[in-house]
Amino acid sequence: MKRLLFCTVLWVTSFSVVAQAPTCDNTVYRQFDFWVGEWDVYTAQGQIAGKNTISKQLGNCILKEDYSTPSGYTGQSFNIYDRISGQWHQTWVDNTGLLLSLYGQLEGNAMVLQGKGKNPQGQDILHRITWTPVPDGSVRQHWESSTDEGKSWSTVFDGKYVKRK
Repeated sequence: MKRLLFCTVLWVTSFSVVAQAPTCDNTVYRQFDFWVGEWDVYTAQGQIAGKNTISKQLGNCILKEDYSTPSGYTGQSFNIYDRISGQWHQTWVDNTGLLLSLYGQLEGNAMVLQGKGKNPQGQDILHRITWTPVPDGSVRQHWESSTDEGKSWSTVFDGKYVKRK
């Protein structure tokens, strides 16, 4: 009985500490809010690439992305400001088995995240994705990759997010 009482007290105490944890309401957690919304995504050539929904979840602590294309490609990401490291983090997964783990920060008015991975040939690759709000209300997403540790970059995707009405 003492063990049960101890466990109950420990659980209640732990819950109250978690319930009083810092909230995600300060300015740094809102740095990526320019990306929140319902979007039509276009290629640099002006063709529809897909649809994207970015929503704030878990008490405004994360941005969840749900992306889909007309061909059936889908992916999701979770984006969070990591208060321990002082950086933003994105985990991207899709229905082809791709996993991206990116870190970075707001640079000027653009969110810049990058991370290492492997290309299909097994080479080390560095990914860098930059989201930039545009004065007309759209957002540019520029995804680049490098196989020489960032000395030179190739564009993987250059897209324009336009809010759906």
